[in-house]
Amino acid sequence: MATLAAEKSWTDRDAATGVYARKVLAYVDAIKETVERAKAPGFDASGWDEVAAMLDTEKFRRVGNDKAEMGWPVYRDLLMQWGTTTEFWSEFRRISEVGSRVFLELTEHNRPVGGEDVVVHSCTVYEFDEAGKLVHLDIYLQHD
Repeated sequence: MATLAAEKSWTDRDAATGVYARKVLAYVDAIKETVERAKAPGFDASGWDEVAAMLDTEKFRRVGNDKAEMGWPVYRDLLMQWGTTTEFWSEFRRISEVGSRVFLELTEHNRPVGGEDVVVHSCTVYEFDEAGKLVHLDIYLQHD
C-alpha cells in the first residue's frame, strides 16, 4: 500500500510536477511535433533525433500490440512509416507517477492520408533508468 499512497494522479496536464511525468509530457510533445515535420520533403530518420535523445537507445524496449517487442532502431522505423503517412493528435486524460514509472492515458486520433479518423484510448507505461532516460514503453489500446 505504500506505493499507492505515493502515487500522484493528475487530470490537468499543467498540474503534473513530477520529474518523470514532465519528461513523459515532453516526449509526447516531441512525438507530435516530429509527426508534423515528417511530411516535409527531405525528412529522414534523423528527424527522430530529438525523441532519441530522451531514450537510452541501447536499452530501450517498446512492447505494443500482441506483446510485440522492439528496440529503438525498429521502433524508429515504425515511427517513420507512421509519421509520414498520418495526421496525429491526442487529448490528455490522466497522468500518474509512481517511482520511476509514469502511466499516461490519452485519447489518440490518427488520420491516415486519404483515410478516416481512427480514435483509440491508450494507456502507456513509461519506465526510466537511474540516469533519467526512457528505457521501456508498454502500450495498451482500447479500440472501437
